[in-house]
Amino acid sequence: MCEWRFSLHMQDPLTPEQNDTLDRLDCFNDGLMSLIEGPGYAKFVCHFEATTLTEAITEAIARFEYFPGVLIRSVELDPISLEHNSMATPSVVAAPPRLPYPAEAE
Repeated sequence: MCEWRFSLHMQDPLTPEQNDTLDRLDCFNDGLMSLIEGPGYAKFVCHFEATTLTEAITEAIARFEYFPGVLIRSVELDPISLEHNSMATPSVVAAPPRLPYPAEAE
């Protein structure tokens, strides 16, 4: 099993009613997902053990079946988690050299 860390960014900040619902959902209160809120945003920082990253993300997203009305906008991967699990790749690739336009080649 590998340890995976990633963040699930919500489409919108949670409403007070959604926060109340969250407090009652056991699947969000087991220490594997932590809610972080700020002005205009909400995200869940996740820490799951799974064989693959896809399995870890799937397990986290499956919990939202019990949390209606909350939409996930994006998944942010933790580069340390990728490196720890031997999946790190360069995040920036140098741009290819500029090719001259046909008019410039003359």
